Formats: sequence, C-alpha cells, structure tokens
Amino acid sequence: MTFKVQRIEDLKKVDVSQLVTESEEEGYRFLTRLVNDYEDGSNTFNKNGEALYGVWEGPEKLVAIGGISQNPYTENKDEARLKRFYTLGDARRQGVGSQLLSELVNHAKGNFKKITCRTESAKADAFYRANGFEETHDTPDTTHVLKLG
Repeated sequence: MTFKVQRIEDLKKVDVSQLVTESEEEGYRFLTRLVNDYEDGSNTFNKNGEALYGVWEGPEKLVAIGGISQNPYTENKDEARLKRFYTLGDARRQGVGSQLLSELVNHAKGNFKKITCRTESAKADAFYRANGFEETHDTPDTTHVLKLG
C-alpha cells in the first residue's frame, strides 16, 4: 500500500469522520476536540511553527492525522507540542505513524528545540520511544520529550 503525507491547510475541507469515530470507539476524545477547536478557531495550527498533517491511502482515505503546535504548557517558545496524533487501526504497524511523526519532527526542527507530548497508552509509549522520544516525568502534562538539533 502507498501512503502520502500532506500538510492540511484547512481541516474543514478534509473528511476526518472515520478517524473521529474510530478514536471515540477506542475511548479517545482528542480528535473530537481537534474538530471543535478548529471550528471555533481556538486552535487552527496557524501560529508560528505550527502545522497539521495527514496521511492518505490513495487519493481520498485519510488514515492518520497529527499536529505540531507551540506548547501551551510553557512560556518557552522553543518548545513544541505534538497534538491530536492518531492512526486508524487498519493502517497501524505499516509505518504510517512513523512516517507522519517524521514529517512533523522535520517541520518542527526549523522552529523549535524540543517536542513534548502526553500519553497514557502503553502502545503509544512504545511507539514514541521507538521513534526517539524519551520518557519524562518533569511535569504532569508531559510523558515524552524529543530534543531537536
């Protein structure tokens, strides 16, 4: 299967319904928050250094999504936050998440010195550590950090 990573310029023009539905079935509400925050303008990934990316299988099927934003938990403008990162179940274990994460990290390198994220999932923990993140317990809102540069 061929997957293509592309920047999402306008989330309102992208069908994220399958991702939202599946993530909610797994007990995650962060993609619903992504859609709501985008619609109300509170987070559109348009600040300096921010971006939202998706991975498509073929021309129409969005199979993964993730964003990089300024970290809202710190005043340090050199710190990014990985947000709203999700891959459909049937696209997992095919390199899709790693491909998306690599694109987000490359985007962040020109703007930030480190990326943080938070997860409570053992599978996500293993994924982030396999992709160069280190586990951290410095703050309650961060479980993993990747130093850039």
